[in-house]
Amino acid sequence: MVFELTHPEKAAPLFEGWQETLIWSCLQGVMGRIFSDSPEMPDSAMAVLGDFCFFAGKPDREIVRNVQAACKQDFIILVPQNRDWAKLIEACYGEQGKKISRYAIKKEPHVFDREKLRSMVDQLPRGYTLTMIDESLFKRCQETGWCRDWVSQYEDYEKFQRYGLGAVILKDGEPVSGASSYSSYEGGIEVEIDTREDHRRKGLAGICGAKLILECLDRGWYPSWDAHNLWSVALAEKLGYHFDHEYEAYEVILKELPSEDLFYEKNMLYSSDSHSGKAE
Repeated sequence: MVFELTHPEKAAPLFEGWQETLIWSCLQGVMGRIFSDSPEMPDSAMAVLGDFCFFAGKPDREIVRNVQAACKQDFIILVPQNRDWAKLIEACYGEQGKKISRYAIKKEPHVFDREKLRSMVDQLPRGYTLTMIDESLFKRCQETGWCRDWVSQYEDYEKFQRYGLGAVILKDGEPVSGASSYSSYEGGIEVEIDTREDHRRKGLAGICGAKLILECLDRGWYPSWDAHNLWSVALAEKLGYHFDHEYEAYEVILKELPSEDLFYEKNMLYSSDSHSGKAE
């Protein structure tokens, strides 16, 4: 059986040492969810937040196969704690999963040069406006596909106002670039940054990133960064971060499972075909 933990902190020992803020968000109960093989003394667990799922502890086929029941979308990035979890992901999802490399960035709270960041913000090109996300802009981002992830993990503006933060560049009143909190944890955020395709290569992402970092520092928050590609690594380094290490993950397209294979109960989900080893 796979249980959703009502006290996610019980799974904390399984994720110990994993410097990933999305996991911290789940364990702290700020956002996201934790699932495990036991509601009281878990040996295996997965942390699910947005497009990401992290596996820790003893590799468990049933947990891996129940990812779809734990998330809300048909695409997710699975991150194994070790090679044994990776092998299980490959066995369960086969061609549904694409192995990729991601790039961890060091968490160094005192590394940022405020003057350099202010200088970057001052390079905003003429005709553009830099602003922070207010309630009106929050709702506009919710309705705009390419920048929805700036706010999509917050169920309402009140939660974003409490935990989140975002800097957006506008052109003719429309958002064209932004750096915002993909997720939040006690003490900081995970940075999400993007620029609309027709406004790229103008330095806008760096300007938004610099503004967001400065605002975080003013609040005593840490702006954590995890890179999807080498371009993101380069931008992070320009802003003052340092590269840590490359790690493997899997982009998975989740196919719909037969309805009889998945069952739900309060604080519990389990699969009736959990040991077949067959990807549905």
